[in-house]
Amino acid sequence: MEYLILLVSLVGIILGADNLVSGSVAMARRFGVSDFVIGALIVGIGTSMPEFVVSTYGALTGSVDVAVGNVVGSNIFNVLGILGITALICPIVVTRSNMWFDMPFCIAVSVLVTLLSFGFVGDGQVSLGRLDGALLFVLFALFIYISFVRDRRSGATNVESVAESAPHMKMWQALLRVVGGLGVLIASCHFFVEEAVAIATAWGLDEAYISITLIACGTSLPELAASLVAAAKRNTQLALGNIVGSNIFNITFILGIGSLITELGGGNITIIDYAVMIVAALLPMILGASGKISRVSGALMLAGFVLYNIYLIGTQNINL
Repeated sequence: MEYLILLVSLVGIILGADNLVSGSVAMARRFGVSDFVIGALIVGIGTSMPEFVVSTYGALTGSVDVAVGNVVGSNIFNVLGILGITALICPIVVTRSNMWFDMPFCIAVSVLVTLLSFGFVGDGQVSLGRLDGALLFVLFALFIYISFVRDRRSGATNVESVAESAPHMKMWQALLRVVGGLGVLIASCHFFVEEAVAIATAWGLDEAYISITLIACGTSLPELAASLVAAAKRNTQLALGNIVGSNIFNITFILGIGSLITELGGGNITIIDYAVMIVAALLPMILGASGKISRVSGALMLAGFVLYNIYLIGTQNINL
């Protein structure tokens, strides 16, 4: 029964993502917003709602490994797994704007949260406290503001790409698709994660491992589905924006809110996991320096994700 629920949930995730992407791109066309920004803000933040719910619940219940591991694991999977697969389907275009602001901002907040979490900066405590959470939340607001200002000033809307990748629809239809698609995504993701955790627990896996792998990948399924749909429609800027925006939202908003609720420290998410998250944030900028993340680069990212998971599996005592 658990496996049937997993399958049905996966179908719901795919259908929800298709409607979310189509509605979001239609809205982008009507408002004159670029594909990247609509991906980073509407799709990226929208598909990160499962991570927000899971991590906030973890913070409220004192499950630090769930609250933190979900974010760290999701950010790793978003880049190494999702961007890797997306690039294999369709090479991802990287603009100068991505290289000069969006990706560096993602790298910066990844490094910052690592330094704060292990007491290298801030109050010296090996945890994220309320002041750290307030700082992260301010950075989230700053990213939103700068993204809109830069988009308006540059007039960077890719009108032809948007027109080709979305059907003509009225605003209420686009909004209905966005809200409905997001609702189906979140509900399907909830059931997927619930059953995956139940199965993993029965196998004897610990909470830290479950949160950084199964829960993280499960809550990132909306990002995977949305990125694959965008890639299939050749809208790679929306796919890239989805991942970069999601990762920034995960760190600045989700961990920001979580550490305002309770101190996030003392768990089993190691500095190695944070280091892999930082490397993952760096890779799109390095591999996309030529203006495109190629299929070969996508394969390299996927290989890195597999190696990281082999390392994690080696730390577990699995009871099959």
